[in-house]
Amino acid sequence: MPELVYPPVIAACKTMFRVLDLRLAVEGSHHVPRTGGVVLASNHVSYLDFIFCGLGALESRRLVRFMAKDSVFRHRVSGPLMRGMRHIPVDRRAGAESYAAAVRALRAGEAVGVFPEATVSRSLTVKALKSGAARMARDADVPVLPVALWGSQRLWTKDRPRTLTRRHTPITILVGEPMLPGAYPDTAAMTGDLAARLGALVDRAQREYPDRPAGPEDRWWMPAHLGGTAPTPEEADARDAADRAARNSGRS
Repeated sequence: MPELVYPPVIAACKTMFRVLDLRLAVEGSHHVPRTGGVVLASNHVSYLDFIFCGLGALESRRLVRFMAKDSVFRHRVSGPLMRGMRHIPVDRRAGAESYAAAVRALRAGEAVGVFPEATVSRSLTVKALKSGAARMARDADVPVLPVALWGSQRLWTKDRPRTLTRRHTPITILVGEPMLPGAYPDTAAMTGDLAARLGALVDRAQREYPDRPAGPEDRWWMPAHLGGTAPTPEEADARDAADRAARNSGRS
């Protein structure tokens, strides 16, 4: 099937990056195989992370099919784009169907992108991971690549206004070494190693990031353990729980 939508979207994003003079630093993209199924499992600090995670696969000429909540596919603007790029909708009330679609895509040789934290991390640290990335990799017998993103939260993240016109922002994209399902006794062990590898990559991206907050009011984009004013993991978990309770109340 010809790719009529994805390449123009990538071209538009690259143009935007040049206009904003974003300082993109991509490392480890050679780990992405040029053919065959692969899972890219990324941390999640921004609503734009699917764009930057996908950039990590461009050197290998791969188009990543991201799993995203189905409401994005129903939006009048983003819906046609998401469907045209053949991303995978996730309906949390029918998770088995979404999971099966991802496994089929992997077995067909696609690169599938997932955010195993399941939501943007308010604490800007790696949250507890869901097991889906490891399970689908094991079911499809394909590798998992941990991907660390940093800096994208300065453009658009949870609880903060969008600053999509911010110029000269450094964005770090680190692609880790492949994790092969056969090296692990079960899904839990693979998920645990993925969490460890992802955490180490994010820690490195944070340590080596070329910018620092301009002053006290600019420390919001740094995690608490590095002197920032982002919520602690415990505070972030409490806010996430309150959000879930509010959503569930609205459904009842």
